[in-house]
Amino acid sequence: MSALLSTEISDLPVRRGKVRDVFDLGDCLLMVATDRISAFDWVMPNGIPDKGRVLTQVSNWWFSRLGVENHLLSTEVPADRLPTGTDVAALAGRSVVVRKASIVPIECVVRGYLDGSGWKEYKQTQSVCGVTLPAGLLQGSKLPEPIFTPATKEESGHDQNISFERMCEIVGRETSRELRDRSIAIYKQAADVALERGIVIADTKMEWGRFEGRLILCDEVLTPDSSRFWPADKYQPGGPQPSFDKQFVRDWLETTGWDKNSPPPNLPTEVVTRTREKYIEAFEQLTGQHFPWK
Repeated sequence: MSALLSTEISDLPVRRGKVRDVFDLGDCLLMVATDRISAFDWVMPNGIPDKGRVLTQVSNWWFSRLGVENHLLSTEVPADRLPTGTDVAALAGRSVVVRKASIVPIECVVRGYLDGSGWKEYKQTQSVCGVTLPAGLLQGSKLPEPIFTPATKEESGHDQNISFERMCEIVGRETSRELRDRSIAIYKQAADVALERGIVIADTKMEWGRFEGRLILCDEVLTPDSSRFWPADKYQPGGPQPSFDKQFVRDWLETTGWDKNSPPPNLPTEVVTRTREKYIEAFEQLTGQHFPWK
């Protein structure tokens, strides 16, 4: 079993992100989730087999349930629109055809629990992105109500947390309010659904775009890469939580002496295997479905 680290489709313009390769089909886009995995702002030299399929299938599952207009046109590989010789089988399960939307340059982050950069900021200021929170919260504490904490979208490095007022200056107050309210509503809906299935969605980030003047949900949504998924039966505030994401990768890297400023080392087989298992476990527990490529 091997990881798909890059996709090549001859004669099609492509833009590559940390995980996705996006091909221009003219009137729409073909978005392919590879098996690349990043940590500490570096893409690892080897990937996690089927990770891209998990992210794509989890997103598709949510898109079909949220009742929110989104970018998705088709979950099938458009073989009839691809050049002869394209490896269609490699694209299966990890590809979607999507609308061309003008992406809003803000990461719409919603937090229901206190962790990550929010926890670090809270310890210093008792607030997150300008939102004042109650005293005495612990790492992993559930917040009284979910909060909207936007961030700028950065081409490299960490996205930068900003205040809601700063977001208004960048994209306008009306757009900011709509994105805040809709993002929080989606998070609440999804958090309830996931909790019924034994998963705590601690926080998530969403990407929105404008299509024919309307704001639609884009990219991936509510996946183990764009969210913190915690097993509900192990949830205990007061420290780091077990997770369904790439924590095995981060934990192993922390033991290697890697300086995080130079190319990272190859991930060992055990770390790759356990990380793949966690991604698949998240898919199966959330959707109640058997992962087809297992």
